[in-house]
Amino acid sequence: MRLIKPFVTINTLSMIYYSYFHSVMTCGLLIWGNSPDSVKIFRLQKKIIRIMTGCRSTDSCRKLFINLEILHFPYQYVLYLLLFMIRNKNQFLVNSEIQHIDTRQHANFHQPSVNMTKYQKGVCYLGVKVFNMLPSYIKTEFDYPKKLKVVLQKFVYKN
Repeated sequence: MRLIKPFVTINTLSMIYYSYFHSVMTCGLLIWGNSPDSVKIFRLQKKIIRIMTGCRSTDSCRKLFINLEILHFPYQYVLYLLLFMIRNKNQFLVNSEIQHIDTRQHANFHQPSVNMTKYQKGVCYLGVKVFNMLPSYIKTEFDYPKKLKVVLQKFVYKN
């Protein structure tokens, strides 16, 4: 992996990426991020990263994403789902509100059982599902949105 010019820094590349592509990619991401066409956007994201860094089209992008501190498109969608859950947490029921037994999942959001695929691919259903999969140390920060956003971003970058 090589950079196009030696004087171009990683910060400059990140700024270029965020100013030109990221803003367009994340516009309405919650609505269309789970569609079948999102694979095309992910491929385009990888292509842009390769062009910015001067790599060949056959080179892997994993290290490039890590070096530039840019999230892959699917992880960006997951982060936006979790941020949606933070902003709208009062719209969802917690298991302890429905079931008054102290179980391991008492702090999780209640996930309704539905059979419609359209609803299962929706933001509310997937948001609850993804949130319930988070480790408990992240869920404990749920009452502090600013701190939770930082913890979530670190978690998504690491995993």
